[in-house]
Amino acid sequence: MEKTLVILKPSAVQRSLVGEVTARFEKKGLRLAGMKMMQLTDELLNKHYSHLVGKPFFQRIKNSMMASPVICCVYEGVDAVETVRTMTGSTNGRKAAPGTIRGDYGMSFQENIIHASDSHENAIAEINRFFNSDEIFDYKLASTQFLYANDEY
Repeated sequence: MEKTLVILKPSAVQRSLVGEVTARFEKKGLRLAGMKMMQLTDELLNKHYSHLVGKPFFQRIKNSMMASPVICCVYEGVDAVETVRTMTGSTNGRKAAPGTIRGDYGMSFQENIIHASDSHENAIAEINRFFNSDEIFDYKLASTQFLYANDEY
């Protein structure tokens, strides 16, 4: 099964949306493999957002992500990256479809509640950036047989 990284941004933490957002992933059937609260640092964000260096909003994004602690999660499931991205919705909360996390809770392009890995390769790199191997747990959900056909997992 595929793993993906989700970060509940300061906008989710400060608006007390952590439980509502994590409940959506659980109800969908994704398995929580790791979760922790952490205060992001400038150094870590420089690595995470290295693809945005040179953009006029680079420092603003880093400042936003350091405004309060975040909740980092690893979710696992069949096609987890694509599933989480679909549930997350468009980056701009004002334009995100109703029913998506950003569509239901977001009003901003930047303060958009959640970060989700955008590819399998990036998910691996991001999980390794935010989690040590002993912070990721492998266990079976009793409900797995009711989530997937027996040849899907």
